[in-house]
Order: sequence, then structure tokens, then C-alpha cells
Amino acid sequence: MEVRIRPARADEATALTDLVVRSKAHWGYDAEFLAACREELTIRADEIDDRRIVVAEDEALGMLGAASLEGTAPHGRLGLCFVEPHAIGRGVGRALYSHVMGTARALGFTRITIESDPHAEPFYRRMGARPCGDTPSGSVEGRELPLLDVLFATPGDGWTYAWTEGRRAIHLGNVAEFQSQFGPASTEAAHYSCLAAFISPHPAALILPREVPPDWIDLVGGVLGWGPVEVYDGLSRERAGDLSRAVLSRPALAERLKSLGLPLVPWGRTPAFAELTGEPLGPDALRYESKRASHELFTRLAPAHPGIRVPEQWRAATRRAAARLLRTRSRAGRATVVKTEHGAGGSGTWVIRNHGFRAASLPRGPLLLEEFVSGATEPRDLTFDGLVDVEGRVHEVGVAVMDVEGTAYRGATVGPGVVPPPLTGTVARFGRAVGERIAASGYRGWFDVDFVTGSDGRPAPTEINLRMTGPSVAFMVKARLDEIRGGDHLVRTVDHVPLGARLPGPELSAFLRETARRCGGIDAVLVPSIPTAAFEPAPRLGVVLAAHTRERLDAAEALVRTAAQDTGRMFLS
Repeated sequence: MEVRIRPARADEATALTDLVVRSKAHWGYDAEFLAACREELTIRADEIDDRRIVVAEDEALGMLGAASLEGTAPHGRLGLCFVEPHAIGRGVGRALYSHVMGTARALGFTRITIESDPHAEPFYRRMGARPCGDTPSGSVEGRELPLLDVLFATPGDGWTYAWTEGRRAIHLGNVAEFQSQFGPASTEAAHYSCLAAFISPHPAALILPREVPPDWIDLVGGVLGWGPVEVYDGLSRERAGDLSRAVLSRPALAERLKSLGLPLVPWGRTPAFAELTGEPLGPDALRYESKRASHELFTRLAPAHPGIRVPEQWRAATRRAAARLLRTRSRAGRATVVKTEHGAGGSGTWVIRNHGFRAASLPRGPLLLEEFVSGATEPRDLTFDGLVDVEGRVHEVGVAVMDVEGTAYRGATVGPGVVPPPLTGTVARFGRAVGERIAASGYRGWFDVDFVTGSDGRPAPTEINLRMTGPSVAFMVKARLDEIRGGDHLVRTVDHVPLGARLPGPELSAFLRETARRCGGIDAVLVPSIPTAAFEPAPRLGVVLAAHTRERLDAAEALVRTAAQDTGRMFLS
């Protein structure tokens, strides 16, 4: 069923009234009750435009539902939201609700009130509306109806405005270019560059080193209400670490991007990006990307933050020296984290638990050895995300729970209730203190501070990332969904979903559309984030999921993982 939303016409007033009454009757109300409600439910031809009534229809099935956005900004109400009984449960209500909320946001509404039928209240709660009391029925004396609110973020308020001044932005997926400043880029950097689509909540253009499926950005933008996004991909397929220079070598492209007059935001800052934008990169701006320098900063800040513990760290000039210390610690029953000075996504990090390892398996020095913070306290792996604006002011974005498999980052979850408030406060205060120090060193842009929680419940900072990160994607998608749909979303990134078969472009698109439809059936949202690995020898996919409850978020992840594994069946005869 393909649902289309359009403005209602005056000559449809009677048909719309009949639809609304049939929808109301679906809940088992008797004729006397419906007669009492008839006046309130009647739609008149001369009020259709003023009430902003829209119709949901299918080309084959005809009119399926109606909704209205009533009132004057900033406060309005959802006056109607009714679906033909035979279409209830098929996504029509969600489509109408999302359309009205998107319209409300675009017209400057900041609050929408819903006077709900008691039977419809669970639907509105699933969509993110929050109960705020009861209100008398306008039709039946003595009857109370649930009252709910949908709140939208105020334009110009919060970190999203500080990031791009509320404007659309040009996104540069220079993941490999950033990593190459500190050593060889990871093998995953080219695929990970797709996450640059989410560098801000609303891109205008996207620049990527390798090709992406032609309809991928339309799938993403359709969910997030982006509208047209210019995509320039395949610019440096063989040399992904030269993306900024690839733009510089194409004068027409560089001029086109300049003509848009929009912020150009990178995955990470580099000398080549500084050349592209004319914004110098200070000599100490990326100092704290070093795990050694970040540990020194943590140690200096810790005395003012008693809720934080800083694990001990030692430097070994060679891997032989590292092996000696590791064996001493392992014989004493102490696990140790081995780190190279730079790394991303868990690369360059190992946990040594016993003395049976081979010294030759370690990378050449120098190496950092760090006390392993033990404990099964949940949430275990946390991150604080923030940004430093052009004036050097620090803005808090939020605290996320990371999914870490061994030492490899796999995704993150953000949203209400994900991290207990006391722990959030401890992590955020320390994260802001870190932000003030990196701002003083000359850094401008996004940053995060990663933590692990020990058995005593205290978070231990482990590293600083002076760039966009996997969790930043979750915060961006949440900001956009909260903006266009209202409510307070839970969002989870899942960067590594194994596929049961290699999917070429058309099959991948069909799989994504069908899986997104199925997620919608449980009131969850699916956004495909990493599509380029679907035809690798070990095929996989990255997705972002969103819902208004933890149960639905978990159910959506289970659905996606099962569907991904089942892809192999489509090729069985």
C-alpha cells in the first residue's frame, strides 16, 4: 500500500465526516454515543483550509484517513487523526501523524496538544507524545479524555545551532584523510566515510571518497526530511586519504561548493582541509588526539572531579620492554590494555590477560600500557560528546552508551533514560572540563571523551577523539527526528550487521525498503548508514534505528539482524 498525503478539498467534507465517524465506531462505541459526538466530529467545507486538513489516500484503495493541524504558532493542536477501520494498523496513522508534525515544525509551532480518545492514547505515546493530564470531552458531559503534548526544539537553541547556526551544511567524508595524519588509515575507513552523511542534522551536499548506491541518500533523506542532497562520490577511490585535495584538484566542484554559501564541515580537521577552507590548523590543535597526551590531561583534571578515576598508564619504548611489563602484571593477575598512541574504533588497542602471549604479536614501540579497569557495572562503555564553537565556547551534546565488542566499537545508543542521571552528570562535568582545555589549545570542532565504568561505579576516561565519531551519528539523527517529528527519541547506531549474502545495488535497495517498512510496523525508524560493504566478501551493513521506547528499539534491532541473516535465502532455488 502506497500512502500519499495531500490537502483535503472542500467538496470532500461530507465524505471526510463519514470516514471520521466510521473510524470512531471502530472502538466499539454504540449509536447513542456516536450521535452525541456527531456535531464535534462534523467537518464543514468552509473550515477545511483553516483547520489545515489533509487526506491520506492510496491510488487503488482511495481515501484512507484524515488529520488536521489547528491553531496559530507557536501552540497548536492535532484536531483530527482518523483512519478507515480496514486500514488501521497498516501505517496510515503514522504517515498522517508524521506529516502533521513535520508541517507544524516547518510553520514554527513549538508545542502541539492532542486531546486523545482513550483507545488511541497508546498510539500517540508510541509516536513520542507525552501525557500531561486530562481534559473534559467536548461531546459527552462528565467524560474525561487523555491530554498529551508534543514539544519541538526551539530554533537557535542548543548545540545544533552552535554547530551550523541552524543552517544546512556541506559534509566532507575525510575519515581516511584524518586517520592518515597519525599512521596508516584503517581498512574500514572507506566504508566508515558514509557516516559523513550525518555530520550535521541537515546536509545540503555530501562529498565521499568512493561510490555509494545511487538511491541510498534518497532512502536516508526520505526518513529524515532532508529534501534534495547533492552527492559527489568516487572522488578518491584509490587514495581515500586525499579527499580534500581531490576537491581542490577540481576547480569546478570547489567553486560549486563555495557558491552554496553554507558551512563546510569535515569528519576531522587536517592540513589539506585547512587549505581547502582557508582556516589554519594550529600546531597544537590536535594534540589531545594522542592517547598519551589525553591521559596526562585526565590526570591533571581528576583532582577536581572526585567521581572520576584515572587508570594508571606506562610508556614502553619498545615492544620488548612492553612484553616484560605485561608478563610481570599478568603473573600478578592484572589485565593490561595495550595501546598505540593513535587509533580509531578500537584499532591499535588490545587487552592482555595472561602471560602466554607472544611478544612478536605486539606492534613495534613505542606503546602505551594502561591499567585495565575491571567490573561488570552497566552501562560499561560511555562517551561524552561535545563541540567547541568558533569563539572557543564549549557546548554539551550528550552522553551515550557504546556497544564495544572486545576492543572494537560497534555502535552507540542515545536518548532518555539510557544513562542514569547521576552518572550522566559526572561524565558530562568532566567532559566539559576536557572541552575547555582542548579549546584553549586551539581546537575548534566536534570532540568526544570515552569512558569505561569500573566495579566501583566510577567512570574512567580512556581517550579523547578530536573529530566526528560513531556516537555523533546517533546524536545527529536524534536531533533531526526530534525536530521534524517531535518527542524525545531513543536512537541506536549499529555499524556492523552481517548479511547472509552479498547484495548488489538493486537487491540492497529492495532489502532496505522492505526492512524499513517492517520496522515502521513496530513504530520504529530505520536509516541505512553504511551501505558500501554489502557486496564485500564478508558482506555487512550499518544502520541507525530509532523508537520511543527501549523495547521497540531492541525489537527493531532484532528484526534487522534476523532479516539481514535471512538475505541468503533469496538466492536459494
